[in-house]
Amino acid sequence: MQAYNQRFAQVYNTKWSSFARQVAPVICDFYAGTPVGQQDKSILDVCCGTGHLALHFLGRGYRVVGIDLSEHMLKYAEENARQYVQSGQAKFVQANVSHFTLEERFGLAVSTFDSLNHLEDEAALQSCFQCVRAVSDGYFIFDLNTRRGLRRWNGIELDDSSEDKLIINRGIYDGKSDRAWTRITGFVRVSSGLYERFDETAFNTVFEMESVKRMLFGAGWRNVYFARIENLRTSLPASEAEEQGRVFIVAST
Repeated sequence: MQAYNQRFAQVYNTKWSSFARQVAPVICDFYAGTPVGQQDKSILDVCCGTGHLALHFLGRGYRVVGIDLSEHMLKYAEENARQYVQSGQAKFVQANVSHFTLEERFGLAVSTFDSLNHLEDEAALQSCFQCVRAVSDGYFIFDLNTRRGLRRWNGIELDDSSEDKLIINRGIYDGKSDRAWTRITGFVRVSSGLYERFDETAFNTVFEMESVKRMLFGAGWRNVYFARIENLRTSLPASEAEEQGRVFIVAST
């Protein structure tokens, strides 16, 4: 699992939180409509990042525990959710999502923005599924980039929309191998008025949908299906899921 540096976490907190805010209401509505969700308002946010998805649930009275490997991401999460941390409604824990244990149990576990693609191989993903299952009493909802979706990583993107930040993304994926790479270079203006550079290399591992389903069943999840975020209640065949750029997986106990 990858951990990110301080400057990357700073940029992530301000520029790349929109996906979490976009999908959080959809996941929340889905879960609230289930029998488990009507009784259990406890959430485990796996790879919680800077806590923006957690904030949506916290604002609706849920108890949230977030785990992430990056201490820098967690510092932003704690700051963003300060009032909930102080009241005891939220807690953020530094942990490897493939090897963790928690004392409490949860009605819903979530992981978004293709976070689990950042695990290095199937063994790590299987271990993550087992760890989450061990503390779950309801649902696990997460998304993955597919092989088709990772083709969009190819190329160079320049983001100069902010006066105090310049971000360059350089992605490589051949469409056939099991890993895609992106090199992120940023220049962030600091208090002196000068710009500080950071570099971060990130990868996504390709996981075949049929293998993902098999691993979930092997970890003890009883019901598993693929879906689009637009309709988490409608199942997609694995072949159709592979044709999506990003697919959501809904597992339950």
